[in-house]
Amino acid sequence: MIETLLNVRTHNLSMKTSEFSGFYKLPIEKRVAEVKEFGGLTDEEAALLSSFSSLDKATADRMIENVVGTLPLPLGIAVNFRINGIDRLVPMAIEEPSVVAAASNAAKVARMKGGFTAKAGEPIMIGQMQVVGLADAEGAAKKVVAEKGRLLALANACDPTLVKFGGGARDVEARVIATAKGKMLIIHLLVDVRDAMGANAVNTMCEALAGPVGEISGGKVLLRIISNLADRRLVKAKAMFAKEAVGGEEAVDAIVSAYEFAANDPYRAATHNKGVMNGIDAVVVAAGNDWRAIEAGAHAYAARSGRYRPLTTYRKNSDGDLEGEIELPMAVGLVGGATKTHPTARACVKLLGVKTAGELAEIIASVGLAQNFAALRALATEGIQRGHMGLHARNIAIMAGATGELIDKVAAKMAEEKKVRVDRAKEILEELKKG
Repeated sequence: MIETLLNVRTHNLSMKTSEFSGFYKLPIEKRVAEVKEFGGLTDEEAALLSSFSSLDKATADRMIENVVGTLPLPLGIAVNFRINGIDRLVPMAIEEPSVVAAASNAAKVARMKGGFTAKAGEPIMIGQMQVVGLADAEGAAKKVVAEKGRLLALANACDPTLVKFGGGARDVEARVIATAKGKMLIIHLLVDVRDAMGANAVNTMCEALAGPVGEISGGKVLLRIISNLADRRLVKAKAMFAKEAVGGEEAVDAIVSAYEFAANDPYRAATHNKGVMNGIDAVVVAAGNDWRAIEAGAHAYAARSGRYRPLTTYRKNSDGDLEGEIELPMAVGLVGGATKTHPTARACVKLLGVKTAGELAEIIASVGLAQNFAALRALATEGIQRGHMGLHARNIAIMAGATGELIDKVAAKMAEEKKVRVDRAKEILEELKKG
C-alpha cells in the first residue's frame, strides 16, 4: 500500500501538488522524503525537519535568558492545501491531536471548489505614544497632527534600510481618551514594516519621537510601544465547500446554525475562535513567529464592535454549498526573530515557499479557516469527540505505559469501547501483555 502511494505521488511530483491521500500511513522517513522533494529542501534542511533535537544548546542560550533546555513540539505537515491557485504543504507545530488531520481533510474538501482565495493587506503596524498632563488634550492633538511631516521625517531617519525597501512611517494620527486619571492624548504612528513583524522598527521610531511629541503637545510622553491590535494589517481568506462533501444540505444548514450560535453568544464564540487559532498558532509557531501577538490581535479584533464575535463567517449559497470566510489581523514576518535564528523555522519557511510576509499571512489565514470548518462540521454532524478522542487515546495509552505497537492496540480498544481513560488503558495493557 505504501509503495502504491509513493508511486502515485512520484508520478505527480512535476505538478507540485499538495493533494495526498494516505500521507499519515507512510513511515516518518517516507513522509520526510516526500516533503523534501516538494519543497526543494537540502539534505540538511530535511534532516532538521525530521530531527527531534534540532535546536542546539548554544543557539537556545542566545535566544532567551536563563536557558536550561528545550521543549520540543511535534511538527506535522498539513496536506491538500491550494491557496490562490498554488499548492502548499503546510508545517504545523502543535501538541493537540487531530488538528493536522482536520486541517488536511478540510483542505481536501475546499480544493474540490478551487481551494482557498486569500488576500493580505498592506503591512501597516501601529506604534502608540501616551501623552499625559495636558490642560487641553484636544488642542494638543491638533498641534501634533499639524507637525506630522516633521515627525514622519524623524521616524524614517531611524531606519533608512526599511525606507530603502519601500517601507517606513506613513502617517500620524491623534485621539483623546477619557480615563480615571483624566484625559490622555494617544498618538498613533503608522509604519509600513514590509516583510518584518515590525516590533523593533516601530518601537525604535516611537522612542525617537517621544521628545518631539512632548515638546509639541506640551505634555509628558509615557508609554511608547507597538500595538498588537494590528487592524491596519488585515488578511482575508475564503473558500467554498461542496454540499456533497460536507454531507448534504442538511449538514450545511447545521454548520450555518452552529456559526449563528457563535455569532450571537460570546461563550460559544470564544470556543469557536479557539478552533480557528488551533490552526493559526500551529503554523505561526512552525514559521518562528510570535503566536502570542497573533492571539492578542485576533481576540481584540473579535471584540472590536464591543461584543466578542467569531473571526469567521458562513453562509449557504444559492446552490446549497457552504461558503466560509475569515478576517483577522496578521502581523507576521520573514525578517528577524526566530524566523532567522531557529534552524527548523527556516526550513519550514522554505517548505512553505513564501517570498513575502503577505504570502505567509494568506497561508496562515487559510489554515485557520480550514481548521474552523473542520471543527464545525464535526460538531454539527458526528460530534467532535469521535475523531478527537480516537487520536487522544494514543496519548492516554502512552501515559499508561504502553510502548511500540501496544500503543495503537490499547488506543484502538479504548476508542472502540468509548472509554478513553488512563485506568482503562492500564487494564487493557495488562490484558495484552498476558495474552
